[in-house]
Amino acid sequence: MITNWSMLESLHVFCFFLQATSYKLSAMILTYHSGACIRASAGDTTIVFAPVSKQSKNFKPTNFGADVAFIPLNHADMNGAEEAARGDKKPFVVYGPGEYEVKEITASGFATVRKDKADDLINTVYWLKFDGLNVLYLGCLASMDLPAELLEMDEPDVLIVPVGGGQVLSPADAQKLAVKLEAKVVIPIMYDDKSLKQFLKEAGAEGTKAEEKLTIKPRDVADKQNEVVVLSF
Repeated sequence: MITNWSMLESLHVFCFFLQATSYKLSAMILTYHSGACIRASAGDTTIVFAPVSKQSKNFKPTNFGADVAFIPLNHADMNGAEEAARGDKKPFVVYGPGEYEVKEITASGFATVRKDKADDLINTVYWLKFDGLNVLYLGCLASMDLPAELLEMDEPDVLIVPVGGGQVLSPADAQKLAVKLEAKVVIPIMYDDKSLKQFLKEAGAEGTKAEEKLTIKPRDVADKQNEVVVLSF
């Protein structure tokens, strides 16, 4: 009996270890790499939004590997999928409107038009389900107007939104859109000190300190509503 009980106890500990390990792997880790570039990792899968190309004159090229690269805009600051390759491993490139499914990630791309000097460029907004979380990445969105199909999607657990003004959303419009979308966690991108300060004021989140990374699980967002997380770069 003592031996059998010991075996059962050992089995219980082993099962708990497996559950704990599995649970740990279910966490998503997000980091910000300047401009519009965000990395998100969960388990053994890494995705990158807007990887920076070597041709960029504004930011350092992306220097990490990814399994999937989401390209919002055909611009050197955001189309450097080749920089997210490592050796023979190249990322699956998601570029433009459409439906995608790769590595247990389901994604939808929606076109929005932005003015860039004399040109109309297509900015693709991406909604995806990754590691149990709804992630909405707005790229360099310039207007609060979003496609009706996108507005019918589930509210985002994580909203990644530009707040810099100029050719992207202003801090005030970024906050209004976050409220409209009923986002649970909001991550600002494409900011400088001035625009970030204004966005935090609009969001009632003054004093929010920048963090190196955000580690988040589905259960973490259950009771959140427009909680701003600032990621440093």
